Amino acid sequence: MLITHEREKLIQAIIFFVNNTRHCHKVKLFKLLYFLDFEHFKVTGRSVTAMDYSAWPMGPVPVDLYAEIDLPQPDMAASVEFNQTPIRGGRQVMLDIQPRIPFSSKNFTKRELSIMTQLANEYANTSADDMIEATHLENMPWDKVYNQEGAKNQRIPYELALRSQEAEALLRVASERRELMEQLR
Repeated sequence: MLITHEREKLIQAIIFFVNNTRHCHKVKLFKLLYFLDFEHFKVTGRSVTAMDYSAWPMGPVPVDLYAEIDLPQPDMAASVEFNQTPIRGGRQVMLDIQPRIPFSSKNFTKRELSIMTQLANEYANTSADDMIEATHLENMPWDKVYNQEGAKNQRIPYELALRSQEAEALLRVASERRELMEQLR
């Protein structure tokens, strides 16, 4: 398997989030990676991990990583351990994620590390259910694909993050212009 720069960043981002948030299991990890990629795309026009996310019922899911967890590639298996842990009397399982190597920031830019740190701080103690809720907000990329377009289980285009950012910027400029006009009166 060819190990790309983005692949190395994916593995290290997993280690970072597991080390810097509580209860970072599969669902929470998927949402943190989604936020990382889409927030970075808003600013730079490119994702951090180069993963695609699909609009599943419980929110955005990096489908390739989802599939890989059951049979990790050698680079992932050497870096991260995934174990199924029974919960609720054995009726359900939870994915326990444990780093096998220490986190390395060498492949990340300052901006990427800043976004990762902000996300880890913001969601440090957040539950998976609350993370799902955060990704389901109206007019956000998942909502646009899953609810508005009805494209269930389809790819969430990164460009949808730009559209919401552009709308926010336009509203901010309009508000500032309104305030300036009021001051001039």
